[in-house]
Amino acid sequence: MLRHAIAPTARYTKASHDVVRHPRLSSDAKILLLYVQGLPEGPTYKPLSELAQKLGIKGRAYQKAKEQLIEHGYVHEWRSQGGGGRWLTEQLVANNPLTGEQAGHLRETSPTAAPPPSTRFPTVGEPTARTVGGCQPVEDHSDKTTPHPPSEPEPTPGPVPEPTPTTTAPDPTQLARAERVLLSLRHTRRELHLGVQEARALAVEAVKWLERGLTESDLRHALLAERPENGVRSAVGFLRYRLIQKLPELRLPPLPHQPQTVSELLECKGPGGKHVFRPLADETVCAPCRRSAAQAPLHGAPTPEPGRIPWRERIARISGTSAALPARQ
Repeated sequence: MLRHAIAPTARYTKASHDVVRHPRLSSDAKILLLYVQGLPEGPTYKPLSELAQKLGIKGRAYQKAKEQLIEHGYVHEWRSQGGGGRWLTEQLVANNPLTGEQAGHLRETSPTAAPPPSTRFPTVGEPTARTVGGCQPVEDHSDKTTPHPPSEPEPTPGPVPEPTPTTTAPDPTQLARAERVLLSLRHTRRELHLGVQEARALAVEAVKWLERGLTESDLRHALLAERPENGVRSAVGFLRYRLIQKLPELRLPPLPHQPQTVSELLECKGPGGKHVFRPLADETVCAPCRRSAAQAPLHGAPTPEPGRIPWRERIARISGTSAALPARQ
């Protein structure tokens, strides 16, 4: 192998051999680390993901490179919640591996650089005396990463609004169960590999499934079912979309069982013999008696059977004579 190298005199970055020859860092992780080292002096307010996009490192490739840098101590993250409820993520990128304690010490001792003041032009006209009072102090909200919300104007007198209902915080036990399910997905599908912080953020949506009566096995099956044809480019985005869009309906408790009332036995007022029946409403005649009364006009009244007449009288009636026949000799 021939080798030809000229040391640059400008526009170069000093790279440690420990980084360039690191056996467990991918090329994306090394390029991203060297790119950050070559940025101008001073703090940068752009996140690491935005810097990676300029290098064409996106989606799963960025997540894998970031996980490797965090694992080997080159990148450290802190996630905290400000007074206004806004979540902030602070990142530290170092050119040599740092422990968590060392990174925390640098975070506490590093000065925060304020943005440069804007250029102001003088007001046209003669200077006047300053008026005291009548103005409220205005806070500077030009820094997007400030945890303090902007000040609100004083409310005008009026009707007192109704208090809005407050949402209760999820059960810590349920959050731990949901986080355990999300971290276990990597064992079935490697493309759904999540970091601890990512799983903790998604557990807020996953715990809603457990609160609706589903088991951990049901939640895992719902997240692993119906694999996309083109694969998963972002595990966090894919799982967040599925957790929100496929949230099952809330299972309502079953209605209490209402026992059926049974009416008492009544004596039938129909033409039949004395008997009782159980009415369904307010009827006073049983069903068989009602059917018999309805069928009687169709068949007519039954004809009484005639009494037995002696045969001599029947013959006399037929012949039209009433004379008695001669007696037998």
